Order: sequence, then C-alpha cells, then structure tokens
Amino acid sequence: MLKKLRRKFIAIAMLSVSIVLIAIVGTINIANYISTNQALDARLSLIADNGGTFPDMTPGDFGKKLEPKSDQPPAMNDLQKHGISQESPFDTRYFTVTIAPDGTVESVDTGKIASISAGTAEEYAAELWKKGKKKGFFADYKYLATDSDGSTMYVFLNCQREISTIRTYVLASVGTGALGLVIVFVMIYFFSGKVLKPVSESYEKQKRFITDASHEIKTPLTIIDANTEVIEMMEGENEWTQSTRKQVARLTSLTEKLVFLSRMDEEGTKLEKVSFSLSDAVLDTAEGFRSVAKTKGKQFEINVAEHVGYVGDEKNIRQMISLLLDNAMKYSSEQGIIRIALKTSGKNKIITVWNTTDQIEKGKLDMLFERFYRMDASHNSKTGGFGIGLSVVYAIVKAHKGKISAKSEDGKSILFTVVL
Repeated sequence: MLKKLRRKFIAIAMLSVSIVLIAIVGTINIANYISTNQALDARLSLIADNGGTFPDMTPGDFGKKLEPKSDQPPAMNDLQKHGISQESPFDTRYFTVTIAPDGTVESVDTGKIASISAGTAEEYAAELWKKGKKKGFFADYKYLATDSDGSTMYVFLNCQREISTIRTYVLASVGTGALGLVIVFVMIYFFSGKVLKPVSESYEKQKRFITDASHEIKTPLTIIDANTEVIEMMEGENEWTQSTRKQVARLTSLTEKLVFLSRMDEEGTKLEKVSFSLSDAVLDTAEGFRSVAKTKGKQFEINVAEHVGYVGDEKNIRQMISLLLDNAMKYSSEQGIIRIALKTSGKNKIITVWNTTDQIEKGKLDMLFERFYRMDASHNSKTGGFGIGLSVVYAIVKAHKGKISAKSEDGKSILFTVVL
C-alpha cells in the first residue's frame, strides 16, 4: 500500500512538473517563432514596398517608419523593432519573380542570392501563382506577393538560417527540459521516501496495533464463550446466553477480518495460488446460502457456467463469494431476489452478485468498499454488519490483480461485479 502511495505521489509530482515545463518551453518556442516570423515579414514587406529591392539604409533613413504600401500591418515596418539595420541589405538573401496577368514570367531577379537559379525561381513563382497563394513558406523561403498594374511580383526571402536556428532552439529546449525532468524525477524519488517515512511508520504502528489488539481480544472472547457454555450446561440455555454467544461470534468474526486485512495490506503477502475449478467454488459456496434464503423468504437464483477454471487462492476466493452473498442476504429487501452468476469473457472470469434492496443511491457505489463505511447506520445495526466485509472482498480481488465494482441502475437494486 505504501509503495502504491509513493508511486502515486511521484506520478502526481512528475505530472505537475511536466505540465509546467511543457508550458514554459512551449511558450518560449512559440514566442521565438512569432518574433522570427515577424522579423521575416518585416524584411519581405520592406523589399516589396521598395519595388523588389532592399532600400539603401542610410543613416538619415534608418529608424524611420516606412508608410505601409502592402497589406502588411504598420508594425511590420518598424525597422529597429525587427532587427533591420544598416547591415541588413548585405546579409539578406532574396530573389523576385514578376508574373504577368496571363501567367507568363515577365522578369526574374536572382542577383541577391547564389543558391538558386533563374529557372528554379520561375518554377517556384509559377506554382504559387497557379495556386493563388500570396504569402507563406515554400521550401526554405518565405514569400510575399504584391500586385502592381495587373502583374504579380513574388518576393522570396531565404530563411534557411532562421529555420535552422528555430529548429536548434526547439531541440535544445526540449533536450534540456527532458534532462531536467530526469533530474527532478531522481530528486522526487529520493525525497519522497523521506517525506512518506512518518506515514510509513504510522501505518506500520497501526497494523501492529490491529494485529496485537486482535490477538488480545481473542483470549477474553474464548474465555467468555467457554464460561457461557458452562453456564448453559449448569442452568440451561436461555436468551441471555444466546445473546452472549451471538455477540462473541460477531466480535470473533470482526477480529479475524481485521487481522486478514492487516495481512493483505503487507507488501510481501503471498497467496497460495493453485489451479482449481472456479465453477465448483462458486456453486458450492452459493448452495450453502439456499437454506438461509429460504428461511428469510427470499428468492435465490444461481447461474454458473460449467468448467470454468482459475489459478488463485481458492480459500480466499471462496471467502470472497461467501462475503458477497452474506452481504446480499443481509441487505436485500424483504421477500427480495438475490442472483449470483459466473461467466467468462475472453480470458476474464466474471462473477456477479445482484440483489434487490431498499431505496439506494443510483450510479457507482464503490465507496461501499471503504472500511467501516455505512450507507445506513440504522440498517447496519439491525443486520449486525460492521461495514468491513466488502473491504475484505476488495482486498481479495486486488490481491488477485482483479477488478471489482458496485453500482445501482434503478435505485432499487445493486450489482457487484468481480472481474478476475
């Protein structure tokens, strides 16, 4: 149990750190991409507004805001904001292609770039013109189209350096983030042991107390039961001795269940798993409740598939079935119906126990498996329940790596489903 608690603690901590780290890395990379994209748009807009050439960045002109002539927003023409300086005309690689209204190429200018030929430039522009694209990315270029006198001029800006920088930045940030997560995991794993140590010690003390107290209670209960038997031998059985025996039996059952739960909680507990007939185990256990159901005036139905085998702790499985049926007998409505069934679904073995009941909450009722949980305290006191039987059932199912659920579809019946 403590190992599960530690794993959950580590998982939640790692998930929280991961979400924060992903948000930070993602925000930084998105901001970097937006900033780079805006800088590229600013250069494209500047070239397009200047007729396809980079303007002369003289000291007198530098820093001014050009009037926007294209469809770019005014912010794109803020030179200093987007890193455009007097050196920009010398480190900007671009080419332009002008296409006539009929789709023929009027002119090509590749004088500011050496990595592309005029023929390839024409192919790029012609393809974009046919698709009607005006702006975006094409290969390692960012392009912008402007219309003038019916012709369309495409400006292609080489952004290979920027794309490489963005890619490198993303890989570096993701790698750094992953390394950071590994370091955080190691730290959380180390410190979680220290954080949960007081809980572990408290839990161990609690289990030791339950075990010790249960053993201490058994001795006086045995004496009380023996004394009651002597009194019955001397004076005969009466309602008082019967009541004493009944309460002794209840307390003995409770202590046994508490010890069982304490043992099942221990990480090193091993089940005595053997191959046995699950069909026989369910049928034999269920048949023992027929007389109980008849005595209480309840209808009891058994539907068990034949030849269903299982590998597990047969004693525990039989106890689980017995506790589910005992719960159904106690809490089913008067003159009610109780059904137990066993079937297979693929590799899974499914045991269901259904019974009618008094008014109950609709939906999932998994809280019934909590220790000492009582949905109706007055009803439990009449039936003699402690609210621990279903906790034992839950512990047995989990020890067998199975699943158990409880639900009510109509508020007048309850279905327990065990998947092994």
